[in-house]
Amino acid sequence: MFSPNLLEIERSILALSVEEQLWLLESIVRQIREREYVKDKFADTKNIEEQLQVPAIEPKIQTQITVITDEFAISEIL
Repeated sequence: MFSPNLLEIERSILALSVEEQLWLLESIVRQIREREYVKDKFADTKNIEEQLQVPAIEPKIQTQITVITDEFAISEIL
């Protein structure tokens, strides 16, 4: 069952001209596509962050990170 609000929106849309209905439909489609595009971009970003975290956990990488950090600490003193 649809909400009364949704049924009211439908009645309002039916009262619009065909040109206005087409504009509204195109606008809704554009907004949905933009939302999906942004959602996909954030999903890709999240996936990249997860992929980058996995190697950083490995002991060999941890050792390299420590060495690099120590090298930069020396340059900060100078």
